[in-house]
Amino acid sequence: MREKFYYFFVILLVLLLTLFLYSNKVEPFESFSLRFNDSNFALQEKKIAENVVLVAIDEQSINSYGRWPWSRDILAKGIEKLAEADAVLLDMIFSEPTEKSKDQRLAQSIDSLQNSVCGFFLRNGATQSHSQYELDILNDSALDYLQSQISGNKNPHFLGADSAELNILPILESCTLSGSFSTSSESDNLFRSYPVAFYFQNILYPSLALQGLRLKHNSDIKRVDGTHLAIADHIIKVDEKGFVKLNFYTPPQYKIISFLDIMQGKIKREYFKDKIVILGITELGAGDIVSTPIGNIPGAFLHYTFISNFLQNQLIVEMPYATIGLIILMAFVPFLSIIFFRSIVTRMFFNLSVYFIVYIIVHYLFRIYMFYIDLFYPLITLLTSIAAVEVLAFTLEEKKARFIKEAFSSYLSNDLLQQLIRHPKKLSLGGEQKEISILFSDIRGFTSISESMDPVSLVRLLNRYFTPMTNAVLKHGGMLDKYIGDAVMAFFNAPVDIKNHADAACHSALEMLAELEILNKKLKEEGKKILCIGIGISTAEVIVGNMGSDIRFNYTVIGDGVNLTSRVEEMTKRYGVPILITEHTLEMLTDDFLYREIEPVQVKGKQNAVLLYHLMLKIQSSYALKVLYDQALKVYKDSDLLQAKVLFEDIVRKYDDGVSKYFLVAIEENRQWGVKRMFTK
Repeated sequence: MREKFYYFFVILLVLLLTLFLYSNKVEPFESFSLRFNDSNFALQEKKIAENVVLVAIDEQSINSYGRWPWSRDILAKGIEKLAEADAVLLDMIFSEPTEKSKDQRLAQSIDSLQNSVCGFFLRNGATQSHSQYELDILNDSALDYLQSQISGNKNPHFLGADSAELNILPILESCTLSGSFSTSSESDNLFRSYPVAFYFQNILYPSLALQGLRLKHNSDIKRVDGTHLAIADHIIKVDEKGFVKLNFYTPPQYKIISFLDIMQGKIKREYFKDKIVILGITELGAGDIVSTPIGNIPGAFLHYTFISNFLQNQLIVEMPYATIGLIILMAFVPFLSIIFFRSIVTRMFFNLSVYFIVYIIVHYLFRIYMFYIDLFYPLITLLTSIAAVEVLAFTLEEKKARFIKEAFSSYLSNDLLQQLIRHPKKLSLGGEQKEISILFSDIRGFTSISESMDPVSLVRLLNRYFTPMTNAVLKHGGMLDKYIGDAVMAFFNAPVDIKNHADAACHSALEMLAELEILNKKLKEEGKKILCIGIGISTAEVIVGNMGSDIRFNYTVIGDGVNLTSRVEEMTKRYGVPILITEHTLEMLTDDFLYREIEPVQVKGKQNAVLLYHLMLKIQSSYALKVLYDQALKVYKDSDLLQAKVLFEDIVRKYDDGVSKYFLVAIEENRQWGVKRMFTK
């Protein structure tokens, strides 16, 4: 629970940081975001409007008529040839007078058009002054109706300027409407958006393209809500500054006609019928060139793009709430991955796959429905969240690993310890029912040994004894549970799974005897008493796990199998053998062990008797003993007690066998095979 809180806290920090960067458009992240999302324009296919055309004052025209600006009577002749158009937009300004006759000639040509929109330029800090008459004429182009709707509302908050560069009066009077061709670039100096309108002297004036659309549809602009405007049946979604994100086309799609071709009659007047015509400058050095996601293009392309987007229903719909939703999703994806996947490679694949799927879906939505969802901030959220979560996971894993090493390094072999570190959930508080093999060992006659030694010598002896016994357990994958005085308790197949755990327990017991023999030789050389031990092994389903509290606990086993093993170990004294195993352990053995059957005994509290076996060392005498013993036991089980007595006595005489001595006593007491004898601790 505490770990989940840590993860949640880290993810919350990442989420708040990313949302702050996104909502406040913090640099350089905003510029990175804009460039990253420009891939939208390269991944879609859309057709440009057929009824929009750009008449360009291009290189050919400049070469023919000389450097710009031209004599205005030349422009007048060309403009007159556009009379069939639904609307003609002049993406240029005539702010200074020339020869009066030529100015009048240009004004007459503009006046002869069905609908014309003259451009004007807004800026701050200019010194040019305007007469009230000029301002009154300009005011005829204002959006009074829309302005009254917007008054008092926070959105959209259109940008404004305190000065304007207007056309000279004759031309201003001849234009049907005037429209601003001012615009603004993004933080990375690229033009991606188009303004719907600007304020000038607290009056709202539409852009050049919007005025052209008003004329074509003979409709005013209406406010739908805080972020949506409407012309006729078309909805325009604007941002908080009154801008619309442009949905650019590839440059070859824009239909451009050279002004020279019009003047030379190569393009007939009828060609422009029902079209919106933009008259602009494309020649480098004569007109304005702007930087956009599709490269450097003439400024007239911005008007062209907006008009085509509008007419083709290709206006981009920005969806900031969807972006915020993706930011939140991407913050939690690494948390989900760390819950379900242990491998860091798998987690990385999962995290990036989720983003890739989102990427595909978002680009599909843009291509089909023009939904613009920012993919950059979700990406940096994901990457930051991955880094934070993985660092936290590594820190927590290191902490767990240190805890496990400190707690279990003395109780598990290094191989099992590493497995446990990789799977720490096996140590969570609580238990599970599991089949394991349990081993108990005890020093016989330890009380008399301890009474004959001082405490320091006794502890030193126990340390010399426990070290090889513990190593024998760890070597075969066992878990050292505890030392109980002179007794050792261990189990196999927990906390880490061990294949053939019964075999491992038996191998450990045999190795304990071998190590004890080495120790006894040293003790004998030192003139000290040798040690004898008894070992009991049983295999059973028990409860294994951490028992205790959240603060202090112990990994151990509980259940009837533990009690049985302890009592089996005590029975080694009765039969005079070092190792006893139960029939359940024997059934699980896969290796070639040497053992002999003893007898069934009944544990207190159990209805069924448990058959015990003596696990024997593989030495020559053991094989010979087993042959004679199996024969004697068969006779005893057949109730031929006299013959059994003869055979057991022979075994005792040759091998001083403790089990045979036990059965001789049983024969004297006239005990038959199969009589269940109770044994308790």
